[in-house]
Amino acid sequence: MKILTLNCHSWQEEKQLQKIKYLAKVIYEKKYDVIALQEVSQSIKSEKVLNNIKEDNFVFILLQELKKIGEDNFQFIWDFAHIGYDKYEEGIALLTKHPIKEKNTFYISNSSDIHFWKTRKIVKCTIPYKDKFISFYSCHLGWWNDKEEKFDFQVNNLIESLKKDEINLFMGDFNNDAFKRREGYDYLIEKGLKDTFYMAKSKDKGVTAIGEIDGWEGNSKDMRLDLILANKELEVEYSKVIFNGKNKDIISDHYGVEIKIDM
Repeated sequence: MKILTLNCHSWQEEKQLQKIKYLAKVIYEKKYDVIALQEVSQSIKSEKVLNNIKEDNFVFILLQELKKIGEDNFQFIWDFAHIGYDKYEEGIALLTKHPIKEKNTFYISNSSDIHFWKTRKIVKCTIPYKDKFISFYSCHLGWWNDKEEKFDFQVNNLIESLKKDEINLFMGDFNNDAFKRREGYDYLIEKGLKDTFYMAKSKDKGVTAIGEIDGWEGNSKDMRLDLILANKELEVEYSKVIFNGKNKDIISDHYGVEIKIDM
């Protein structure tokens, strides 16, 4: 099973349509089973095309580009957590080629006010795969030292949602540097989650953000903010950073992470 997570930084990027086409090309080439995306936005004022999806929804346009190059097998779930930059409905998404047995979206933040930019929501789906049920979560969490929206509160709500008898994979931008000890990353591990980066037989340095990016103003360090975590030990063939200028072109202020799991 091949999995990708990427914070898209959508509609904040220059040449966004060009980057969506490039992302579609890579998805087609890589043949991912499941993809988690964060900062998947649409304009508040755009026209609706399907349920809560509007015509400029990032993932809706991405799927159109995939269809143009012959990939028409993805189902997707999208929902938005809050209003961003006063003009976008900023959300998260999951895409999969497998039948979706169950899907859900839920708040993990204390706030459920869409006008508060720190409001956080999770998108989840469960799929059957080789006689097992696997649940996937697309995650975009807050910061460790945030007093308005506490990170540990969000993590606790996230952990409460998992089914212990199933494999659960938490994918996304956790807004906590895995290189920094005794903060958010360590809290995730203390709660029983396991990092596929360390399970991987082959891996790189894991860096997914360099220097100053949105939400990390003044930062000068290399960080590992984007993670794929599991509730069980798995056979991970590799963990690679992608869209970092070495493994495919840069298309966002975050780099992505791709892994391959032997189920």
